[in-house]
Amino acid sequence: MRKGIIKRPGSYDIMFNAEINMDNKTVVVIAHGFGSSKESPTAQMLMNELPEHGIGVMAFDFPAHGESSVDGEFLTVENCIDDLMDVEQLVRNQNPGVEVVYFGSSFGAYITLNYIFGCRIRGARAFLRSAAVNMPELFRNPTQEEKRFLEKNGYVILDYDNGRPLKVTEEFISDLQEHDLFERFKKYGADIRMIHGSGDETIDYARAKEFAEMHDIEMTTVDNGDHRLSIPGAPEKVLSEMLEFLNV
Repeated sequence: MRKGIIKRPGSYDIMFNAEINMDNKTVVVIAHGFGSSKESPTAQMLMNELPEHGIGVMAFDFPAHGESSVDGEFLTVENCIDDLMDVEQLVRNQNPGVEVVYFGSSFGAYITLNYIFGCRIRGARAFLRSAAVNMPELFRNPTQEEKRFLEKNGYVILDYDNGRPLKVTEEFISDLQEHDLFERFKKYGADIRMIHGSGDETIDYARAKEFAEMHDIEMTTVDNGDHRLSIPGAPEKVLSEMLEFLNV
């Protein structure tokens, strides 16, 4: 695995992990979940397994996540979309003519869908795990403590077991509302597959199913699956479904 940095003068750098060689005809770009990173168990599983099938893999850190050098002041939907765009461009520069397939987990799926819509990427291929299609709803009802902290400081700090403390600003919360997928998303001919646990404690299964039906997206259900799809057999199901989607 190669660890690298996309240098962007005048902006922040993007940290990435890659398993790519010049023979790869397809490269999967992984967008991680909220509070997670390019080192997530799912990203590591794909980084280990997909190259065995001739598929390249690139994973990167969103602003304020993982090894990113910036904090939550830089965490905006547009910055995340720009990061995904720059990562894809690096892949295409290194492997001209390569097919890029997107893999989005939770928040990463939300960003991927906004990227496809916002950039009008026609014919995109995307596999979405536990997609946070209703991401704005998660921040519409803060606790009283969070509300007081937001009013006083303009941000809250969220702690995640698998990541660094995350600064979430009022601007980011407003940004999410402006990028509501239920109100704005169009597929532009994209080939999209979703996989979601019926027991998801973070992104309501019914909302994911509603979104899939709205846009004629095939969705695989993992019975009793949690948000991370970490129950026995679920990671293997994600991998097998991804391989089928890639036609390998």
